[in-house]
Amino acid sequence: MRIARFSIDGNVAFGAVEGDKPDELVLDIIKGIPFTEHELSGTKVPLSKVRLLPPVLPNKVVAFGRNYAEHARELGNEVPDAPFAFFKPSTSVIGSGDDIQYPPFSEDLHHEAELAVVIGRMCREVPRERVKDVIFGYTCANDVTARDVQKREKQWARAKGFDSSCPLGPWVETDLDPGDLTIQLTVNGQQRQLGRTSEMIHSIEDLIVNITEAMTLLPGDVILTGTPAGVGPLAVGDEVAVTIEGIGTLTNKVVKRG
Repeated sequence: MRIARFSIDGNVAFGAVEGDKPDELVLDIIKGIPFTEHELSGTKVPLSKVRLLPPVLPNKVVAFGRNYAEHARELGNEVPDAPFAFFKPSTSVIGSGDDIQYPPFSEDLHHEAELAVVIGRMCREVPRERVKDVIFGYTCANDVTARDVQKREKQWARAKGFDSSCPLGPWVETDLDPGDLTIQLTVNGQQRQLGRTSEMIHSIEDLIVNITEAMTLLPGDVILTGTPAGVGPLAVGDEVAVTIEGIGTLTNKVVKRG
């Protein structure tokens, strides 16, 4: 099931996305929220009549770096022996169609296409065999990075945590095998990144076991699983699109802040 979060006439709701053709998609509005018991209302609205919002509002976004060997090498980094985590704040999250605001403190903004895992239940110290039980679904992400700031400041809080640096969407796909999916990113229609989730160094199970050893994850929290090779610069006016097989396409435009 594809579950979207959207606004219409000033109201915010979740809905199940139905249909196959992009211009014929409709939303069956969900009664309640999808992380608890819920049902479809039978009230349907065309997707074209709503504004898509970030599919979830995470308490935290836990991102893992250097989880594709070729990406680590393209930036001159060692491939880590263990998962390497950092955070993006909830205020960095935007949805498909929202603008990425080019931060005024950077001159080298980069795209990073990623598979995002959405957590469905409170969990801590999750054993490997129970990881699937805590996953709600999957969505597309763009770990937008101020590369010059990342290099200059060494730690990544500003470089990867600025407002609008975490586009998510367009919706969450709950019925998906994430083991070998194509990840593609284009800028203005030109392909920049192309990889497969099977190229991850550390699996989704590895990542969730690793982070829940340290902290509790809450429903709606998001795990970013790393980016394949091909990261590169973005400029004001660019349209960047992340497409993941079995999920859909997350599209955002880069604008000047303010």
